[in-house]
Amino acid sequence: MSGPSLRKLEAHRSIHHGAFAEAKRLTELLETLYTDGRCEHAAEVADALVEHWETRIIAHAEAEEEGFYREKAEERKELSETIAQLKRDHDMMRTLIAEIRQRLSEQIDREVLTRFHALLHINRIHSADEEALLF
Repeated sequence: MSGPSLRKLEAHRSIHHGAFAEAKRLTELLETLYTDGRCEHAAEVADALVEHWETRIIAHAEAEEEGFYREKAEERKELSETIAQLKRDHDMMRTLIAEIRQRLSEQIDREVLTRFHALLHINRIHSADEEALLF
């Protein structure tokens, strides 16, 4: 069973918005530091940003998959394809985070930034779809 904040649209939207806003802010800071050649600081922000994605956004996704999505699938069988697509979004985010982690073990580069931006785009579209289709 999922927590009450996952089942109420406004609370769920608030979770999405807060996590997205922080990820966007950190990504913009990372972009600035990287562009300015401040690689040591950029690496610190990149590590914090990966941690944010893992502890806030991916942890939220896992809670959705373990509870909220299961409940919705039981309530409305016609949502099975929609839920599969939403889970695929989560998988893409996990893949990008894993790729970022691997690249950061070597150095921070433009490809890391590209992946962080891709995460933002996927997450924005995913959250809008989830809110529109499951509530």
